[in-house]
Amino acid sequence: MGAIDPFAPAALGPARLRNRIIKAATFEGRTPKRVVTPELIAFHRRFAAGGVGMTTVAYCAVTRAGSTDGHQIVLDTPDVGSGLRALTDAVHAEGAAIAAQIGHAGPVANPMGTKSPALAPSRVFSPLGMRRTQAVTPSAIATIVDQYAHGAAVLRDAGFDAIEVHIGHGYLLSAFLSPKLNKRSDEFGGSLENRARFPLEVVQAVRAAAGRDVAVTAKINMADGVRGGFWLEESVKFARMLEADGSLDALTLTGGSSFENPMYLFRGEAPIAEMAEMFPGVLKTGIKLFGGKFFKEYPFEEAYFLPYARQFRAALSMPLVLLGGINRLGTVTRALDDGFAFVQIGRALLREPDLLSEMQNDPDRDGLCIHCNKCMPTIYTGTRCVIA
Repeated sequence: MGAIDPFAPAALGPARLRNRIIKAATFEGRTPKRVVTPELIAFHRRFAAGGVGMTTVAYCAVTRAGSTDGHQIVLDTPDVGSGLRALTDAVHAEGAAIAAQIGHAGPVANPMGTKSPALAPSRVFSPLGMRRTQAVTPSAIATIVDQYAHGAAVLRDAGFDAIEVHIGHGYLLSAFLSPKLNKRSDEFGGSLENRARFPLEVVQAVRAAAGRDVAVTAKINMADGVRGGFWLEESVKFARMLEADGSLDALTLTGGSSFENPMYLFRGEAPIAEMAEMFPGVLKTGIKLFGGKFFKEYPFEEAYFLPYARQFRAALSMPLVLLGGINRLGTVTRALDDGFAFVQIGRALLREPDLLSEMQNDPDRDGLCIHCNKCMPTIYTGTRCVIA
């Protein structure tokens, strides 16, 4: 064990976690009507019972137009709060804390599912919607900021311990930061300060709505993984802006783009054939033939984001959360000894929801996840490990 015990209680802002390991947000595929279901509650209860300090509900959209395909929880849906309260109560009963990821999909949205145009900083072609996006107007930006505040209030009232603002993976706030996707000439485009204006306004609005009894964090891209996109030179500066603003209790460091390069986030094998089977007709054929151009394959390495994340640790004093291919308790302890406050684990816990309890009993116990990424296509039918 290192100097910091990963299984000792720790504070995340005002939230108290029983340990320093957080279940990362992974699409659950269990909310077809955009509200909490018993299946979603059972999904998160398993991770809580398995020993995580906190589990994260994946991507709660601030409005239906901001969901990816119309099947995520939508926070302005009438009566969504009662289901969210049942979910937080179930997780708390197992001794774990619970967070919710909040966001607007922007260019990652699928207009066929949301029944609304996909939004982006500038008009660009979306390979997901197979059409051009719509540029967000300044008045729409103000409306979306208000929608984030409303969503944060819904989560606060439902008993969530933390809210994670999604500023990564090519979603709307991440797209505004990208010099490749943001070609605006108004106060929301051009310099990094201008491109960061919208994300900063959202973070401030979420903090104001959440109050000081709920932790507020943000997941930010260190690198988009595409030429001309957001990269360390600017992402470290943006992180400093967030730290200076003081609205956040921690930053989670990620990378890649669901809009342009999703495998940069996941690493390992690209499940192109399995993804193709999730789509009908022409789309299935297109993914089989050309999926390799979108789902680029990267070799898997344990803690593959750590080298980039260390640049942020050197530049910031605020708490940081490491994620990306963590299968071993030794990796967790080394990250904590390097100065990271928490780690997030996703795929390894999908494979083994009880992994942390097993590791606590046997520190030499490695996770069984082989990062085949065949769990990725299951988001359409209920996210799961296909081996377990």
